[in-house]
Parts: sequence; structure tokens; C-alpha cells
Amino acid sequence: MKPVLLAGETFHVTSFASKGYEVGAFSRYSNGAVRYMEALARHGIEVVQIGGERCEAEFPKTLDGLSDYSAVVLSDVGALSLLYTPETRAGQRSVNRLELLRQWVANGGGLMMAGGYTCFQGMDGSALFHGTPVEECLPIAISAGPDGLEAPEGLDPVVTDGNHPILKGIGSPIPFVLGMNMVQARPEPEGRTLLHCSYRDRDLPLLAVRQYEAGRSLAWMTDIGPHWLSDAFMQWRDYDALMVDMIRWVAGED
Repeated sequence: MKPVLLAGETFHVTSFASKGYEVGAFSRYSNGAVRYMEALARHGIEVVQIGGERCEAEFPKTLDGLSDYSAVVLSDVGALSLLYTPETRAGQRSVNRLELLRQWVANGGGLMMAGGYTCFQGMDGSALFHGTPVEECLPIAISAGPDGLEAPEGLDPVVTDGNHPILKGIGSPIPFVLGMNMVQARPEPEGRTLLHCSYRDRDLPLLAVRQYEAGRSLAWMTDIGPHWLSDAFMQWRDYDALMVDMIRWVAGED
């Protein structure tokens, strides 16, 4: 199996500490995908990560470049981080990498979008994937406004379709999540919802899949790591199996 390309899941946190007139600034760099990449590595799946701050310069700009990977995972990275390129910064024409991803899936590639504050439409609406070519090939429809749902009370995943290969062998109950992106399920055959969470009399898709032309797409509407994935989920004995099965399916390796 070729490596998996993971775009996103990195961030800088800058803090200020004020002690009277003295103010100190501190910065730290974090990677929210460490547990996720360890899970895939344990099952022989290599992950090449391009942090969000590097996507403008390093994310592939050709179909040949994407062909080096068995699947692409977009996780906590917004549309602008992919749309901007060094060429557009210089006022020149460049490739639309969202359209490139759609074409890649149509030609047989595998695309997964995972949830978070800056994916789908995003907690404050700044992820901006609504109305893009990436949304066109996903198994869900993205809202035009902010779609992040913070749920400190916990949301319990419910199996909608347990016959799909991704969920075969996955134990139940599935641990709770602490938030998700609120999207709309597409009707079959454009989408197939495998898991959902109930919130205020609504069934919100949590895991959905789609066969898009010659390729496959998958939408996982919560984090691949903390904080929306609870500690119980991160320590769940089937965390590795679920994450690996998602990748194997979307890459056509099921």
C-alpha cells in the first residue's frame, strides 16, 4: 500500500503572561495527529504529514503528485490553505487544488475529510469547503454557515449501517465524542451514512462514505484525536481498527 497523505492537524499556540508592567510571550507547536499516525503505523500504513502551515508550498499541485499516495486525508485544515499557492501569492495563475482533488477521486483516488474547528465549514465558518469541488465529491453536504458543535455532555455514536466493511469487527458500544461538524447526509447512492449521533431531535451523520465515479470518499465528522475524541475514545481498544479500516476502505484496500 502506498503512503497516506495527511494534510493539517498542526497548530501554533501563542500565549501572553502579564505581571504588572512585565509581559512575556510564549509559543508552542502542537501536532494533533500523533495518536492517529501511531495507530496506522502499527498496521503497516505509512503516513506523510504536511502541516497546515506548509500546505501552500508543499501540497501536491498535479495528479501525478497525488498518485504517489493511496489516500489523502484532510484534517483540521481549511480550504484557503490549499487554494493559496506560491504562484497566486505572486499574482500569477495557478492550479485549484480543490478541483484537483475532485478530479483525482473521480479518476480512482481516495479522499477522507475529518472534522474539527477548521474542516467542513468550520467552527466559525472559516474553513470554507461549502460550495467547493471537494464538497461535490464528498458523501455529505456542507452548511453555508458555521457548523461546529461543541458537546461537553457527550454524543453517543449510533450504528446506522453495520454491514459496511469499515464497521465489520468493530465492537460496541462506540465511546462518546465531545463535538462534531454538523452536516447533511446525502441520499444513496450519493452517500451512505454508517454512524450518526442524535442531538436535539436530529440525527447528525458521524461517518459517511461514497463511491464517486471511479474513486471513493469518506467523511468523519469529528476529530481523529483530542479534544472532540474523548479520552475514552482515544483509549478504546478498537480505535486503531476503526481508523485503519477507514483508510483501507477509502484507498480501495478493503
